[in-house]
Amino acid sequence: MSPLQPARGTRDLIGEELRRHRHVIETARRIAETFGFEEWATPVFEDTRVFSRTLGETSDVVMKEMYSFTDRSGESLTLRPEATAGVCRALVSNGLTQSLPQKVFYAGPMFRYERPQKGRYRQFHQIDIELIGPAHPLADAEVMACGHCILEALGVAEGVTLEINTLGDAASRAAWRAALVAYFTARRDELSAESQARLERNPLRIIDSKERADQPIIAAAPVIAPYLTPSAAAFYAGVKQGLLRFGVPFRENPRIVRGLDYYGHTAFEFVTTGLGAQGTVMAGGRYDGLVAEMGGPPTPAVGWAAGIERLAMLLPAVPEAAAPVAVVPIAPELEAHAVVILQRLRREGIRAELEYTGNLRRRMERANRIGARWAVILGEAERERGSVQLKDLASGAQSEVPEADLIARLS
Repeated sequence: MSPLQPARGTRDLIGEELRRHRHVIETARRIAETFGFEEWATPVFEDTRVFSRTLGETSDVVMKEMYSFTDRSGESLTLRPEATAGVCRALVSNGLTQSLPQKVFYAGPMFRYERPQKGRYRQFHQIDIELIGPAHPLADAEVMACGHCILEALGVAEGVTLEINTLGDAASRAAWRAALVAYFTARRDELSAESQARLERNPLRIIDSKERADQPIIAAAPVIAPYLTPSAAAFYAGVKQGLLRFGVPFRENPRIVRGLDYYGHTAFEFVTTGLGAQGTVMAGGRYDGLVAEMGGPPTPAVGWAAGIERLAMLLPAVPEAAAPVAVVPIAPELEAHAVVILQRLRREGIRAELEYTGNLRRRMERANRIGARWAVILGEAERERGSVQLKDLASGAQSEVPEADLIARLS
């Protein structure tokens, strides 16, 4: 019988890969806290309506990519394909719509049925920032500034560019949509089959097409700028001014649209050439209608999501695992005392491992295999004197140290 393998589009995180993954989350969490964001956690699966109602029935996520199932009680449930809808559901469910603003940091796995490729999996992981409550353009700039600071802290900001656009208000989008429908209808026969279908469902998503045949048509399509209402144009100008105040470099890209129905006004992406075709590492925008879709009051909100796998691939260096201290009793009768020392080290935050079996040579060989920096060697004579032998496994130097001084020496 052949050994079982991970399901297609999933993978195990072990060793270096997990250290990279954890470093991204811990760094993002630390930076988000300095911006005042508080961490939330929501269920991995939700009522399917949380996503179908809010992401758009005609979106690619809902039509092609959701992992939905009917449980034993007949309820339709879905593994979360993204975090924002669940956060807004939690806001309403927990009665927090009267306690605004809410600044939320989020990290965890998401699930989408799509073709696995470099940096993209069917179970993938994201960090998210959601700022719920403020309708001010400075809020949009602040969430982008938080993202930029996280990229800086990870050491990857130099190779990443922030691109921004506006989707305007409802009136702006309606006028732009009419112009796009007229333009793409006149060139319908030149479009790919998928884009022809999108023309019927949501013509804005044609802008997102990756089909090569669509690219020359998209390049000449109308942009939204001429259709912006004065208030939408002023909001966009305020976002750009806010980014300048935060010191976040950016460039405008009128072809950025978001793939989910709940976005309006600001849309943005942090992009890189360091990952080939999958160049977006962080993306988001403003979604003022989403909380109302969950049954709450109309509530402004803005946020972003970033792929942990992609950020981990960009890290310039692998975070080192802490080198352990090996506790090595030279005889079985000393093991009880070894455990006392082991736990004392661990209570002080020192990673320590016990070498269980074998003679001294075998135990020391294993200490070297696990990458120990120090070995605390326990002998009967040293125990009677209240001391241990402390060996530096890098230099080979060894000295007798009083047990009372051991923590200070190792620290």
